[in-house]
Amino acid sequence: MTVLVLLGVLALAVGGCVCVVWAQRGGPRWVRVVATVTLTAGELLRRSEKNRRRSPNRSSDDD
Repeated sequence: MTVLVLLGVLALAVGGCVCVVWAQRGGPRWVRVVATVTLTAGELLRRSEKNRRRSPNRSSDDD
């Protein structure tokens, strides 16, 4: 079951990347929407990772 979920996530990621490339070359409207969603999700993940690195690790402070 886990393998199917991971394959689904991989398929969505690859599909999003394909849409980003296609949208840059002037694809249809739905491709541009999917590309925008993909790029926005990537930016949100990058920001959350940066915020996680900047915040202090509170569990180690309790020692």
